Amino acid sequence: MTATNTAAQQLTAGPTTSRTRRRSRTWLAFVLPFMVPFTLFYIAPILYAIWQSLFKTQRTGGLFGESRQVFAGLEQYANVLSDDTFRQGVLRVLLFGIVQVPVMLVLALLIALVLDSAVARLRRFFRIAFFVPYGIPGVIAALMWAFLYSPQLSPIVDLLNKVGTAPDFLGSNLILWSIANVVTWTYTGYNMLIIFSALQALPQEVYEAARVDGAGALRTAWSIKIPLVRPALVLTAVFSIIGTLQLFTEPVVFQAISTNVTSGYTPNMQAYAVAASNNYPFSAALSVMLALATFVLSFGFLRLTQRRAAA
Repeated sequence: MTATNTAAQQLTAGPTTSRTRRRSRTWLAFVLPFMVPFTLFYIAPILYAIWQSLFKTQRTGGLFGESRQVFAGLEQYANVLSDDTFRQGVLRVLLFGIVQVPVMLVLALLIALVLDSAVARLRRFFRIAFFVPYGIPGVIAALMWAFLYSPQLSPIVDLLNKVGTAPDFLGSNLILWSIANVVTWTYTGYNMLIIFSALQALPQEVYEAARVDGAGALRTAWSIKIPLVRPALVLTAVFSIIGTLQLFTEPVVFQAISTNVTSGYTPNMQAYAVAASNNYPFSAALSVMLALATFVLSFGFLRLTQRRAAA
């Protein structure tokens, strides 16, 4: 009896083991096409940047001598933290994000709520119209707005001069907010589409219950719609925080038309300029510090929102 049971178990285990192996191979077949390029083009460059940031360029034989890279440990990170240009760039993008991100997300939320309301007409047209700026390449958008800001070319500036108001959109006091306007114009429609999709996914029974209770459109939007699309708002906020710290395209374009935008105006621009001057270890350290700051701010924001939601 025991031998019969053992044989039966072996026969049963054989097909089961084969199925398990086939499932493992199937899982690998689906995962490998993603993991291979992800490792080669994302993980490997990050690890190489970290490794390169541990070196420094040392020149032997005077000014025109041979240069070589020597191990420096964390010296480059100390140089980054003591660099005034880096600190000013970080403070600049933080100020930019504190003002620009809330304004952009509030606009995106308001547009999404209007398009989701029962009184909205031509929803499809306006969804596309608000999303179109995101489809325009960043360089083209920045060039277009640079034309509108230029005192010599802009019809808007010319009209304001005739009225008696002559703001210098490219001046030192306004250029950061001119760049913020370009970013807001570009990404408001993108964030609106995410929030609008979340609104469309809400069950209609919730709205019907609100109408039965006598809630109007404003009350429904404030007490039901906004709380229920909170995950979409958090998602767009995280994307916006990451994009703020990576600010690069718009200020680079404005650098060509205004002396108030320097090569170290943002941390990303500084890392690019330093790399262009062949100081790759310092540029790598800048990039790693920027990535760490992005992670800390994004993760901190997520933790803060999770605690508030739990409370």
